[in-house]
Amino acid sequence: MSFYRNQFIPIILTVFTFIGLVLILYFYLTLFNSFNEIEDVILHIRPTDLLVGITIYLKTSVDFALFIANLMRSNNGWKKRIAIELGTAIGNAFGTILVLTIWLFFKNIPLLLGFMILLASIVLIKMSQEGFEEFMLKEKNKFLLQVSGIILRAVKIVNSITSPVIKLIIPAKKLTKSPPLPFLKLILFSFSIPFILGLDDFAGYIPLFSIVKVFGFCVGVFAAHMLLNILLFISPKKTVATVENKYIIFVGSFAFLLIAIYGLFEIPSIFK
Repeated sequence: MSFYRNQFIPIILTVFTFIGLVLILYFYLTLFNSFNEIEDVILHIRPTDLLVGITIYLKTSVDFALFIANLMRSNNGWKKRIAIELGTAIGNAFGTILVLTIWLFFKNIPLLLGFMILLASIVLIKMSQEGFEEFMLKEKNKFLLQVSGIILRAVKIVNSITSPVIKLIIPAKKLTKSPPLPFLKLILFSFSIPFILGLDDFAGYIPLFSIVKVFGFCVGVFAAHMLLNILLFISPKKTVATVENKYIIFVGSFAFLLIAIYGLFEIPSIFK
């Protein structure tokens, strides 16, 4: 009974929360299509879009996994796990839909869309720097260290120029403690975590919206959040160790850099 209550119930609820959020996204985009006279959002899921959403979310979730693992330790019990799941899942979905909404309304205004992609690319380059720095602290292979060092030097030059902008659009991450909270306050606190820890991650989605079908991508983001929460419920320590794997960090950081470069090259084509 203890296993059923502490693991099975929260995991089942996590799955149902995911399904509910996907339905909300589907009906939201259906409503958008009914008012949109230019180009409908495609409402089918391609495996590639789903995979991109899952991959990008899991790469950007290291801070989230660490913090949630600590939050779970200070808020024991299956009810508290449900509160954390509901709060973080809704917060993550709301943030994703908010960024998607901004993109949907501004994508047909070239100047605004170009500005959004420029800001998002700057954020991604900053995220790639943080990833390469972390990778170099963990890696011992001389060749990989040399490659990472070359990339890191180039990225740092760009970030030294854009740092004033970065400071304006990415808030300081001040969540250092995981307090014990009652159920409703824990939901509200958990809701805020994706925004405080993941505002830069949300910004990183924008260049991808020009490459992938947004519905499938967002479903992938929701699915990755569900998967991460389930794994955290089962084994917080192993899950954190996995998302902190140095090779995942390296590949993800390189992917961020490529997406940023793609976004920068995409901007001139918007004005043609």
